[in-house]
Amino acid sequence: MANYTYLVNELIAATENDSTEFLNFIPNMTNRAEERLVKDLDDYGLVSYTSVAVSTGQNKITLPTGTRIVKNFNLVSNGTKINLLMRTDEYINDYWPVSASTGEPIYYGRRNNSTVLIAPTAASTYAGEVVYVSRPTTLTSVSNTNYFSDYCYDLLFNACMIEASMFQKDYQTATLYQQQYSQLLELQRNQARRTRRADMQAPASPAGNRTSKMEAEAGKKLMEVSSDKKKSLGKLPPKVRNKMGYKKKGGKVSSGYKCSHNSLY
Repeated sequence: MANYTYLVNELIAATENDSTEFLNFIPNMTNRAEERLVKDLDDYGLVSYTSVAVSTGQNKITLPTGTRIVKNFNLVSNGTKINLLMRTDEYINDYWPVSASTGEPIYYGRRNNSTVLIAPTAASTYAGEVVYVSRPTTLTSVSNTNYFSDYCYDLLFNACMIEASMFQKDYQTATLYQQQYSQLLELQRNQARRTRRADMQAPASPAGNRTSKMEAEAGKKLMEVSSDKKKSLGKLPPKVRNKMGYKKKGGKVSSGYKCSHNSLY
């Protein structure tokens, strides 16, 4: 299995450089390469989960250190998981300008690097979970492996070789490794897309019922589909049509309609 020591030896062999100056640069090189991967990748392996406790009157949640992206925020109410809807902090401030007023949370939004806002302000206590993207532990001689070395070593090596070639002012070689890196990155992204498509084909979570209900409570209505758009819109998945604001077929909702996830489409 590839690890930090293996990577260092491969870099020395590929560059034919074992000078003290080069060896001293390797930790900086790997750090830059990993930073590139964090920005370029959207892999499940970079996703982490953390539990949170929301108190009555609370509308700000502290994120784990190193959070790059918040992918999902959910709370548990009466045994039911509620997937909060992501909005900008400006939207949340406009929607719920008086933070002292309380209700059942519907929205969340990133306030800054360390904080998430929720609205309405919690009227009771909740247990919850934040799903987020963070950078794995940096590869070092002590932390000898991480997600990058375990699951996308070729991508990591090429990213390192871009940095190594730039260090040696060998810009032609750097360009070649950049091309290889781009090809490998596309393969990695395709794999992530296939994984997500497989997940999307799984049965919908019961939590979706609550999500659609919250959308309705927030005043969101689905539009009728005009005849000229039925053919093109009909090819889209129901969730996509719903997010665009359209019903499944453009028909009117029955009088017995209840605002649940499944009845939207």
